[in-house]
Amino acid sequence: MQMQTLKFVKKEVPSWTTGTVATPAGAVYRVSSAWTSADYRGMIKSRSGAFRMNYAVTPGLYAVGDPTKDSDVFVTANYKLTFDLLRRELKGMNAWILVLDTRSINVWCAAGKGTFSTDELVKRIAEAKLEMVVGHRRIILPQLGAVGVNASKVQKNTGFRVSFGPVQARDIPAYVQAGYKKTEEMSTIRFSMLDRMVLTPMEINPAMKKFPWVAGGILIVFGLQPQGLLFQPAWSQGLPFLVLALLAVLAGAFVTPVLLPFIPFRSFALKGWIVGVLSVFAATRYVELSTVRDMILLIVSYLLFPALSSYIALQFTGSTTFTGMSGVKKELKIGIPLYIGAASISMILMLVFKLKEWRVV
Repeated sequence: MQMQTLKFVKKEVPSWTTGTVATPAGAVYRVSSAWTSADYRGMIKSRSGAFRMNYAVTPGLYAVGDPTKDSDVFVTANYKLTFDLLRRELKGMNAWILVLDTRSINVWCAAGKGTFSTDELVKRIAEAKLEMVVGHRRIILPQLGAVGVNASKVQKNTGFRVSFGPVQARDIPAYVQAGYKKTEEMSTIRFSMLDRMVLTPMEINPAMKKFPWVAGGILIVFGLQPQGLLFQPAWSQGLPFLVLALLAVLAGAFVTPVLLPFIPFRSFALKGWIVGVLSVFAATRYVELSTVRDMILLIVSYLLFPALSSYIALQFTGSTTFTGMSGVKKELKIGIPLYIGAASISMILMLVFKLKEWRVV
């Protein structure tokens, strides 16, 4: 059989590859198991903002070491950090990696969103001509992808039997050495405080990018006087609200995720609201935010900022194994009208406050 070859454009060859491996289905990239400084920088950037949505690997088949037709096939997402973690843990092994197109989303989230799916897996097996590359008919998927893949349908459509490996990629070598058997430890999903803390920049950074608009709105509202827009009242009266807005971001994007298991209720929205209320209570009671002593402004504080904290905390559902898609949809269905209601009432109360301040009413 004539070998197929792939023509690679030099500038498009990924830096994490070390050449190619010839297969009956064509040449595939051989990937390095060692991380470069660029990989570490990419990890940091992907943990801290929207860059993660562009941090992707081209879907398809890759090789680690010198795999043969008898080597294992591990399936993963095309979010590059997920791919990097897998290839690093396969150091010293000879294996194939089949990458699905999950739109730069990790395995757990992609399985819930339907991109790490039965159809996508069947499609990639066919496009990679996997039956020509390996002599066996078995593939190993991450356990966290099980919610999105119907193993029996995959086998029916491709002939490949699906096995679900460990939760953590670092357990793969031990899993293989044990004859593809998982211990309870390998099957246990943990989401420790450190794990949650690592993910908080993904929530903090987007919120802080919008904060200047919020700050500008607050300063304009308090600075607006019959004589015009005045700096002194804008700053003196608006500063406490700027502090409360920052506390709302901190409460929803950091404190709630870090303390997630210890805050009452299953609902992320309720958890964020509770932390938001406590932050407003602490700030208005124990910190000298004198402007907030006005009853109308105090009511606005307890309405608006806990709602903001709740909304931000709700976004963390996309990063956790604590909930599912149905739970998220239910929270959004209930929460969004409440958020809109809190914001609307707050705007009306602020209008009343300004009219009283101007002695109109």
